[in-house]
Amino acid sequence: MYKKQIVVIVIVFAVMGCLFFMPVKGLIKPKEAQGHTNKVTAESKPVTNVTVEMVSAPAKILIGPALAAQINDLEGQLKNASGVDAQLDLQKKLAKAWDDVNQPAPAAYYYQAVARKENKFEDWLNAGSHFNDAFKLTTQDTLTQPSFVVNGIECYKNAVKLKPADLSAKTGLGIAYVNQTSMGMTDPEGGSPMQGIMLLLDVVKQDPNNRNANLSLGMFAMKSGQYEKAVVRFKNIIAQKPEVEPYFYLAESYKQLGMKKEAIEAYQKCKEMMPDQAFDQRIDEYIKELKN
Repeated sequence: MYKKQIVVIVIVFAVMGCLFFMPVKGLIKPKEAQGHTNKVTAESKPVTNVTVEMVSAPAKILIGPALAAQINDLEGQLKNASGVDAQLDLQKKLAKAWDDVNQPAPAAYYYQAVARKENKFEDWLNAGSHFNDAFKLTTQDTLTQPSFVVNGIECYKNAVKLKPADLSAKTGLGIAYVNQTSMGMTDPEGGSPMQGIMLLLDVVKQDPNNRNANLSLGMFAMKSGQYEKAVVRFKNIIAQKPEVEPYFYLAESYKQLGMKKEAIEAYQKCKEMMPDQAFDQRIDEYIKELKN
């Protein structure tokens, strides 16, 4: 199985593991944003000062000793490097090394370090996307998630400053704003779930087939119990390019709507597109529940 497929499986089950149980504070049904979000009602959570060392340690356990040894070597070189250019080169290598083994959290911090030194749009965007991915893959309410959100917002804001019209940066920032609210956090600069959703809605207004914006709007609709709206978003994505992730969320939305036949068909599509024994076994369990 390709690495990308493995990551999709992890993301799907990580998201679904908390989707219906995470406290989605402020995500209720307002009229002004087509039922996606509203005001923040929770108290702000403190943000722990998370370092790259803190997220690298558990990531090394996941990738195994051989790959970890290669990264340890690069870390040692960075620690002993003298001069900004040498440090920057090693930070780029570490970002890519963590990216190659599908560990977005440590990769995000190194991409951010590079972006802070060179202030290039691509680096800010890359760092932001990895922070959003790290948030998505991390168990809800951990010490690291608030840091991923705050750093992701910083990165996307800088990307938007450099290219205000770029839809990828706007999409990432919108996602980060809503993630921030789901953690019960407030933004001192005024970022809000409403602002996040409006950014995403603006993206799909300009680009109705934008995959990431539609996927995020669909997931946020699921979190707020608006499964009809979620179905529309996921079907839009699938119409452009059939993928297992939107098919899985489509199946879950159908299930919540009581549309068992449609849910089973969508689950079957997941199995066809993701030939993995563990994944198939879980899907079979979902289908069995619907048939009983």
